Amino acid sequence: MRHMMVEEQRDVFKLTRDCLSMQDIVDTVNSASCGAISVFLGTTREDEVGGRKVVGLEYEAYEPMAQSEFNKLCADIRERWPSIAHICVHHRLGWVKVGEASVVIAISSPHRHDGQQAVQHCISQLKANIPIWKKEVYDTQEASWKENAECSWSSHSKLHTENTSV
Repeated sequence: MRHMMVEEQRDVFKLTRDCLSMQDIVDTVNSASCGAISVFLGTTREDEVGGRKVVGLEYEAYEPMAQSEFNKLCADIRERWPSIAHICVHHRLGWVKVGEASVVIAISSPHRHDGQQAVQHCISQLKANIPIWKKEVYDTQEASWKENAECSWSSHSKLHTENTSV
C-alpha cells in the first residue's frame, strides 16, 4: 500500500508593480497530487471609448482590505470545491499598458472540472469584492476611473473624468 503525504494548502495573493510571470504563478500551485492547473490570464485591452483609444490602465488597491477579502474568497472556494489544492492570484498595480497582463489566477486540483469552475468563480468574485480600482488612460491624455459591473459597492453612476499626463 502506498502512503501519500498530505500537502499543506497554499493561498497566495500578491499585488505588484512588476510584470506578472505566468511560470512563477503556475509553479506556486503545482502539486504532485494534482492532475490539473487551471489558469486565467487577464490582459489590458485596447478599447475605444467615445472616439478615444485606451493606451493603458492605472491600478490602485486598498491593500490590507484586499488581502482580507482574498482570504474570504479562498475560504469560499474551498467550501464549494473541497478538492482544490492551491490558489494563487497575482494582480498588477500602477501602470499596465495594452497587451500586458493585469491579473493571473492559477488553481490546482486533482481533476480539471473543479479547478476550471473555481477559476471562473475566483475572477468574478475578485472583481466584485476585492478593492482594486482601475483608471483607463486614453490616447488623448484623458483618463476615467472605471467601475466593475460586478463590484458589490458599485454605484453605476457617472464616471469621473480627469486630464492626466502619462
